[in-house]
Amino acid sequence: MSQPTDDIRRIAIEGAIGVGKTSLAKRLAERTGARLALEDFAANPFLEAFYKDPKKYAFQTQMFFLVNRYKQHERLRAEDLFSQRLVSDYSFEKDRIFAYLNLESEELKLYESIYPLLYKNVPKPDLVVFLHSDVDRLLANIKKRGREMEAGMTREYLQKLNEAYHRFYFNYDTAPCLIVNSTEIDFVENDADFEAIHDAVFRKDRGYKEFIQPESSMRLDF
Repeated sequence: MSQPTDDIRRIAIEGAIGVGKTSLAKRLAERTGARLALEDFAANPFLEAFYKDPKKYAFQTQMFFLVNRYKQHERLRAEDLFSQRLVSDYSFEKDRIFAYLNLESEELKLYESIYPLLYKNVPKPDLVVFLHSDVDRLLANIKKRGREMEAGMTREYLQKLNEAYHRFYFNYDTAPCLIVNSTEIDFVENDADFEAIHDAVFRKDRGYKEFIQPESSMRLDF
């Protein structure tokens, strides 16, 4: 079993909606004694309206998320939490995935005039853990957690989002990246699956970019 190393201080868990980012972030933080930073998606007053009418509310939703994520990082900086190990359930950079998926061209131009000004002040993660899953598993997870605002999310939108995430993180080079095929594992209920990810995160000879597929002892039925 790998022990946490001091060079991995900031860990960001990433992946499409429903992949289990928050669940893994919580377990990693608890396991390592790290501080936990979670994205407060429920604070976005436009999100529910976006799911009902994406074109009408995409820009408001996107800009709120961008500014809110930046403010959270500023609070963390002010509290000097970056001197400790920190696990978050998102990376600031993923904001652009949603922007390019949802915004119209003129909206995107305005977004791109603001994003770099904020991004340059945000500390980069020491490691991004990208949870990669297929759409059937994402839909099953979304249905299981039962958030009312996500009930109308279409398979088509989730497929496009999943593909956008894959393109972004399979080509990601800003920080070390661990890509985990999580389609057929359960790192919440199955300790062996979680430990496989934990050990890969803190393995001393881990490469700059790696892909792992833990062998689960559980059979997942959707």
